[in-house]
Amino acid sequence: MYLPQTKKDIINQLQKSILLMQGFTPPVSAAADSVGLGAIEAAFPNGVFPRGAIHEFLSAAPEQAAANGGFISGILNTLMQQGGACLWISMSRTLFPPSLKIFGVEPDRLIFVDLKREKDVLWAMEEALKCNGLAAVIGELSEISFTQTRRLQLAAEQSRVTGFVLRSNPKKLSATACVARWNISSLPSELEEGMPGVGFPRWTVELLKVRNGNPGSWGIEWSDGGFRSIRSQPKVALLKRERLKVG
Repeated sequence: MYLPQTKKDIINQLQKSILLMQGFTPPVSAAADSVGLGAIEAAFPNGVFPRGAIHEFLSAAPEQAAANGGFISGILNTLMQQGGACLWISMSRTLFPPSLKIFGVEPDRLIFVDLKREKDVLWAMEEALKCNGLAAVIGELSEISFTQTRRLQLAAEQSRVTGFVLRSNPKKLSATACVARWNISSLPSELEEGMPGVGFPRWTVELLKVRNGNPGSWGIEWSDGGFRSIRSQPKVALLKRERLKVG
């Protein structure tokens, strides 16, 4: 017996077709493609963190840049498990390589490229994204246009290498071709009762924009070699939304 498609079925099929055209390939196994972000990953198309795509991270202060570095290092822990190095391209390297071991990443598997001009950082990032032998490419930039991010996104879609654009104090936030725009802020760590020192890294993770997904905010901690959801605590607004004019 022939049953006509409902309007919902038609819309769902169209959405799947659009995702395929935009480079979002349905994973053979969601568990295999997961980067361990838990509920955050449900915000993305197909419920999986987009690999082979460009992610944009914002920071308005050095502390927030450090939070971005820590959170991304946790993601690199998964991206680099199948081999491949990571290229970190910038004009002023601020990452402390030995700290990567906290997130299960060996420092010698990161290649740092130090350049003098942002346009050189952009060029190097695009060329690196074309190399499918890499696990990830990270570029530190302030300003970037839609056309430039589109070139990066096309390169990532072809090679399936994941790219991260770290933007410090951007003067203007306009539309980009990045699949997601993130804002990461540090949260106070929580000590185990009776234990001295510093607790595990914690962040408030905000997805400000997600292509074909659902923006949201989550509390998350890195402990026992992976991400763990926590109840988000009130945070200091490091990112001045009125200043950056987040749309």
